[in-house]
Amino acid sequence: MIQPHEVQNFLLPLPVGRIPGVGHVTESHMKELGIITVGDLYGLEPSALEAHFGRYGLRLYQLARGIDHNPVISNRVTKSISAEDTFQQDVPLAGTEETIRRLADKVWTASRNNARAAKTVILKLKTKEFNTLTRSLTPSIPPSSSDELARIALALRERVDLGPHQLFRLVGIGLSNFQIEEEPRPPLFGDDEASANSILQETVVNSARLTGDVTP
Repeated sequence: MIQPHEVQNFLLPLPVGRIPGVGHVTESHMKELGIITVGDLYGLEPSALEAHFGRYGLRLYQLARGIDHNPVISNRVTKSISAEDTFQQDVPLAGTEETIRRLADKVWTASRNNARAAKTVILKLKTKEFNTLTRSLTPSIPPSSSDELARIALALRERVDLGPHQLFRLVGIGLSNFQIEEEPRPPLFGDDEASANSILQETVVNSARLTGDVTP
């Protein structure tokens, strides 16, 4: 938690890459302009920022001053975790593997802070014409490692068929559809003997059905 009087001391030394929405390409463009830290951004007028970054320039001006009117939601349940990157130059589909593996590692590391496993893997691609494509898969067993997440994402990539000459400007990896924690199971034997006998009888019958010893 940053108090209002602490905002400048906290923000200004940070690298511009820490600002929400500043990706690899925007950060590189900023470095070309000599904007390395939030403090460098803080010293620019809104008109100068809009000249270089369009409508996002005003947003950058506000964020460099800690101005953000979005509500703060504490203890929010995570619905998805994702990461994406824009290429310096448009690349063919075959040239996205290294970035997919890097993003998968980044997403997997972030997901380790969540106690629930994600069921669905999402691959996002944006063509040089700014058309966005998504492919998703919900495997029977959720991915259990960064390498497995990358493998699923690469398999999803094979479901994109736009021809060998199609170029892409962005790729993203996401995890969603997080499992809901299991409800606590009741104890097998409680204080009620009749209840315990009923549970035991049901367990025996279900076991017998599985082995084919009884007919439902």
